[in-house]
Amino acid sequence: MSNLRFKALEIAINRPYKKSELPSRKISEYFGELTFNQASMREYLPVEAYNAVQDAINHNKQIDRRVADQVAAAMKAWAINKGATHYTHWFHPLTGATAEKHDAFVSPQEGGTAIENFRGYQLVQQEPDASSFPSGGIRNTFEARGYTAWDPTSPAFIMDTTLCIPTIFISYTGEALDFKTPLLKVLSVLDKEATKVCRLFNPEVNKVFATLGWEQEYFIVDNALYSVRPDLELTGRTVFGHASAKDQQLSDHYFGSIPERIMNFLKEFEYECHRLGIPVKTRHNEVAPNQFECAPVFEEVNLAVDHNMLVMHLLKKISKRHELQVLLHEKPFSRINGSGKHNNWSMMTDNGINLLAPGKSETENLRFLSFLACTIKGIFIHNDLLRASIASYENEYRLGAHEAPPSIISVFVGSELTKTIMEIIHTGQFSTKNGKDLNVVVPKIPEILLDNTDRNRTSPFAFTGNKFEFRAVGSSLTCAKPMTALNLIVSGQLRQFSLDVASLTSRNMDQKEAILQTIKSYLTESQDVLFEGNNYGDEWKEEAQRRGLKNVGSTPFAVKTAFTEKTIGLYETLNVLTRRELMARHEIKMEKFAKKIQIEARVIGDLATNHIIPLALKYQNVLIENVKGLRDVLDSKTFVKLSKNQLQSIKEISEHVSEIKSLILSMVGKKETVNAIEDIEAKAIAYATEILPYFSQIRGHVDQLEMLVDDDLWPLPKYRELLFIR
Repeated sequence: MSNLRFKALEIAINRPYKKSELPSRKISEYFGELTFNQASMREYLPVEAYNAVQDAINHNKQIDRRVADQVAAAMKAWAINKGATHYTHWFHPLTGATAEKHDAFVSPQEGGTAIENFRGYQLVQQEPDASSFPSGGIRNTFEARGYTAWDPTSPAFIMDTTLCIPTIFISYTGEALDFKTPLLKVLSVLDKEATKVCRLFNPEVNKVFATLGWEQEYFIVDNALYSVRPDLELTGRTVFGHASAKDQQLSDHYFGSIPERIMNFLKEFEYECHRLGIPVKTRHNEVAPNQFECAPVFEEVNLAVDHNMLVMHLLKKISKRHELQVLLHEKPFSRINGSGKHNNWSMMTDNGINLLAPGKSETENLRFLSFLACTIKGIFIHNDLLRASIASYENEYRLGAHEAPPSIISVFVGSELTKTIMEIIHTGQFSTKNGKDLNVVVPKIPEILLDNTDRNRTSPFAFTGNKFEFRAVGSSLTCAKPMTALNLIVSGQLRQFSLDVASLTSRNMDQKEAILQTIKSYLTESQDVLFEGNNYGDEWKEEAQRRGLKNVGSTPFAVKTAFTEKTIGLYETLNVLTRRELMARHEIKMEKFAKKIQIEARVIGDLATNHIIPLALKYQNVLIENVKGLRDVLDSKTFVKLSKNQLQSIKEISEHVSEIKSLILSMVGKKETVNAIEDIEAKAIAYATEILPYFSQIRGHVDQLEMLVDDDLWPLPKYRELLFIR
């Protein structure tokens, strides 16, 4: 194993850079060329079919099967012209990844010939095996039937030589087995409820859609070094590893010059993104060494979620062409910053109004305050649901680690908005302002305009001027989970807002006054969720507890806390998920958590027992032989003086090895007991409380051995080798 480490280092150091040979075209010339977008539909579809698809996208109308045949024929012709040979229904099962089963267009004919064929029924619906995907008991192993159904709101695309058709995934009995189905349902509800509120101010609004701009953080390591770290390969993170003498202390990596090797990879990655119509715009170095970020222009939520799933796939796929490995785990390296996926969320009307942007008139600001108050009140009431939406085993290592918000869900709105909110709470009125009239003048530099609010990087849910940034989302998570929860929460509160305003106006209260009174009531009731300070500080944890805000760090407890009648009632009232579907998802989350810890326990046991301990004992024997040699050639006084350090090292190695063996033996015994627990929720909690604490204890001893054992013998690439691209 140790020889493999040095061979990998030699490969990583001497590896020539691969320069991507990309066409010298403007991005605008190839953007979206591999998507069946509006331009392609106009070219290939009959007018009737084109209009039917647009009605489905814009007005939620169902597409007739006859029209589906026309769409399928056009889609096939377009795809074949682009070199496609197969098609697949591309969906998001409850694994958290994507899934696809490829079928060829080819259809055998009499006489040994064949034609390319693709019909409407193949486009609209397929039947993948539903028994092998997580279902939380909805499907038994012997009940295999499930359905995928075309989602026309997300354009089909070509990946390699396969036409990929975004779809939902449901069981034979109609329950959702994916993340897209509830997301589409809740976005439809949001449209209805938000439009109703908008019409209190402007009766011409016909549609509201949620928008999302995600920021994807990730690490990159050399593929050769990755291949000799079994923990990275099997768990996505380093279960062992002593800190590098230098990592992110100097903040010299953040926004620094992108290394040439990484830039070559990013150019090819962005090229493939743009061909798929993914509007990736930003790239930069992040805080930790070898950590980077990409971000697109915001899009409608459903499309943005699909694009983020594609981006994670492309990062993995294209990095391998450059002998690199992208790590999407929230915390692949201990003691340095982890990776998040900030979700920038807002709502837009069909006439281009951002509902979370302050306006220039009293009416516009009243509308803005209505949506702001509903968002704040909804998060206050369903704090636990929003927390559970970003709960995962991987994200536990990042949340609250002084590089990400804690597990306490609070809302930051900035000093100016806080003044307005306090004014409403205390007086029932607000002052119309056109924004902060401030600028900064520097000689020879254009005027610098200041925003109405600063940015609070420590807040999990921060207002940033015209949107909220949900910063607590983990880098490996699908955006569909937090976006479903957030839009559900806001939809429910918007529905209640309409009812509350109507109740007041029915008692002859002026509509404007009714709206103001409702806003005041919401903000007064939910002000405890507002926090403007440092969310990383211990003082906030104490203050949050006094306010009644929960700090649930462990995933099974966070999931359990949110699984209440209140949450179930919200999902069922808005017709997004049924009790049975929620129970199934609850079970899947618990089972996934337990299995992740189970896998890591096995990896830790294997690495420590079969790789670390034998090498430590080998080096200990070298020290013992050295001490014996000193005794043979030195007098006793000199021997005692000169062998002191070696003897201490021998003693320390023995102690660490003994502790590791003892902890692993104890962990294995506890694991057998935990595995015997039948109730999946109880098992997940037991893994969190009984097994997980062993990981840091074993790691502490292994990391100390790394500093004691001869570097030539250590089997795993070290942090100083992994964290700096050569």
